[in-house]
Amino acid sequence: MSLSIGIVGLPNVGKSTLFNALTRAQNAIAANYPFSTIESNHAVVALPDERLTRLQGWVGVERAIPARVDFVDVAGLVKGAHKGEGLGNRFLGHIRHVDAIAHVVRCFDDENVVHVNEAPRPADDIVVINTELALADLQQLERRLEKLEREVKGDRGLQAQLNMARQVEAFVGEGKPLRDFAGRDDPVFAELDFEMRFLTAKPVIYVANVDEDGLQHGNDYLTAAGEIAAAEGALLLTVCAGLEQELASLGDEERAEYLSMYGLRGGSLDRLIAESYRLLGLISYFTYNDSETRAWTIGRGWTAPKAAGVVHTDMERGFIRAEVIPFAVFAEHQDRSAIRAAGLLQVEGRDYVVQDGDVILFRFNV
Repeated sequence: MSLSIGIVGLPNVGKSTLFNALTRAQNAIAANYPFSTIESNHAVVALPDERLTRLQGWVGVERAIPARVDFVDVAGLVKGAHKGEGLGNRFLGHIRHVDAIAHVVRCFDDENVVHVNEAPRPADDIVVINTELALADLQQLERRLEKLEREVKGDRGLQAQLNMARQVEAFVGEGKPLRDFAGRDDPVFAELDFEMRFLTAKPVIYVANVDEDGLQHGNDYLTAAGEIAAAEGALLLTVCAGLEQELASLGDEERAEYLSMYGLRGGSLDRLIAESYRLLGLISYFTYNDSETRAWTIGRGWTAPKAAGVVHTDMERGFIRAEVIPFAVFAEHQDRSAIRAAGLLQVEGRDYVVQDGDVILFRFNV
């Protein structure tokens, strides 16, 4: 299991610049004209987690393999994208399978960087993107409804899904995101969403892209974006993508110094991933052997067998027990033998709920 994040927004809001900063690479074209991104950009980056590095040192192995995060940057969306306007509509399918959406909003003035309108207007800009995502969902749902209405005549078992699809159509048709749909916990909705991969059902983080002055002092654009996010109960993350892209080429120590100058405790990557993890209810646990230590991403509340299945399906199928050391315990003793001698090694069964930071050895037999 890995975390995947789709980056969306209007053209020239800084999506590709943010992508380059997040991935510490120059994979995406960041240019001063609309639709400079004509292909979707994909990158896999390591999940920052200093616990993994510390564990590697304690157990004395050669490699540390972090959990991964997949980023997808698509072409800028414009009004009418769901009908084929602009280029972004070509790539909506690329983000239907992501776990969360990072919606980049331009919150700075720069006459040298063109905007699709005469000036940034965060409130209007956000509405354009959210509307296009909703209309894309509606367009896809209408096609599914046509098929369901034919199929239900020969299979009455599809009636519940048809009823749900009609409810969803009415809700989205009012311009509302499916994140707010009251029936989203219904298993029938979950089944429909699994098939359709609704864009507006995905959790969203608004990313306000500011200039360096806005990063330190804020501005009216940032205030407007913050009010919209607050009204939706969504998170607003403030970044200066241009600065982050410059910092991406620096070494860790020099980069940390620059971040400190701006009063930032971490870069965009760390903060975006951390908030996405929180939003999606994800945690990490660790394993190690004679050659490597490794981090694994799972959902909060997963039991030990299900967590073992992320490593290999055979481990879930043949699960016997989990030998668990909470990270704080490992940090105190830094040696498995000492932990066992102190009686602090937890031997857990099938019902054990894995906790964030657990160091686990799975016993299984197939």
